[in-house]
Amino acid sequence: MILDKFKLDGKKALVTGGTKGLGKAIALALAQAGSDITLVSRGDNPELRDEIKALGRLCWHHAADLSDRGQTQKIIPSLAEQMGGLDILVNCAGIITRMSNEEFPESAWDFNLEVNLNAAMLMIQAAARLMIEKGYGKIINVASILSFQGGLNVPAYAASKHALVGLTRSCCNAWADKGVNVNAIAPGFFATDFTQALQDDPERSAALMARVPAKRWGNAEDIGGAAVYLASAASDFVHGATLTVDGGWLAN
Repeated sequence: MILDKFKLDGKKALVTGGTKGLGKAIALALAQAGSDITLVSRGDNPELRDEIKALGRLCWHHAADLSDRGQTQKIIPSLAEQMGGLDILVNCAGIITRMSNEEFPESAWDFNLEVNLNAAMLMIQAAARLMIEKGYGKIINVASILSFQGGLNVPAYAASKHALVGLTRSCCNAWADKGVNVNAIAPGFFATDFTQALQDDPERSAALMARVPAKRWGNAEDIGGAAVYLASAASDFVHGATLTVDGGWLAN
């Protein structure tokens, strides 16, 4: 039955940035579909862990700062045994610095690219080594509609998200024939802490929503279905794709 292909029973998923915002919503959706979850972030979310455990899943939290490359490199090697393997990796951790392009400091550029791109690459490499060995795995990178547009006053974020889609396609070409699916999700404007400054600006918020055909901000729950699809057997022949979840923004 087709619905059986969306089940994640017995799978082991690791979600970076998994304790809040879109990462939290993705982690919860994967757990609802049957997967055990490891949340990787700087801060814990005990309530989320309890919610996942109430579903009958295992759930762990691993504290890590993804701007520290030494920490990033150790995450998957140190957690894979604890988890009992790794079937699904979701790279959702991300940061954004808003500043004019002409004033954008080198330190902020380096910080954004380290978290949004370099950390994702290191996580992907470590996960792929395990997945290739067993001939199965799902890697999902959380990109952005700014993977395709320049945005305003976010040069490092836009550059990192453009690169993340390119990285997704490159890894697809490397591993599609090895049973490893590498895809991306490109969210639009979601009502999370990440976009609070935009939500709090009445003129900017109204202008943004006027351009969204759905005429609303995305809710965190709107992202879960896309994540479950790309993490499940339903997407076994989907490789190198970027699935937009944006209320129609890019179509307008």
